[in-house]
Amino acid sequence: MSNQQNNMFNKLKKRKAKPQTIASAFGDLLHIMKVRVSDSDLINNWETIVGSEISAIAKVLCVKTTKDNRFNVVLQPVTPAFALELSYHVQECIEKINHYYRQDIVAKITIRK
Repeated sequence: MSNQQNNMFNKLKKRKAKPQTIASAFGDLLHIMKVRVSDSDLINNWETIVGSEISAIAKVLCVKTTKDNRFNVVLQPVTPAFALELSYHVQECIEKINHYYRQDIVAKITIRK
C-alpha cells in the first residue's frame, strides 16, 4: 500500500469527539479524497443549509470557482426588494455553507437582482 493511501486511511481512522451524521462523514470523506463539492447539493439543500428565513428570500443562481479553488456563490433575491435584506445576511450565509461542508469553501457571495 502506498504512503498516500496509508495517510488517507489514517485520516479516516481518527475518531471524532461526537457522533457524526452520514452527510458530514461523507463530506469529510470527499474532502480527504479531494472531490469537489457538488453545486447541485448546495442548491438541493439550500433551505437546510441557510434556514427557512434566508431561503424564503433568495435562491442559488449559480456557483463559480475562484482562482484559489474556492467558490463564489451567486444568489438571486426572490424579488428585487429583498436584495438589501439579503445583503445583511451574506456573512451568515458564508458561515453556514462552510459549516455545512466542514471546510472553508466559500470565498464570497454575490447578489444578482
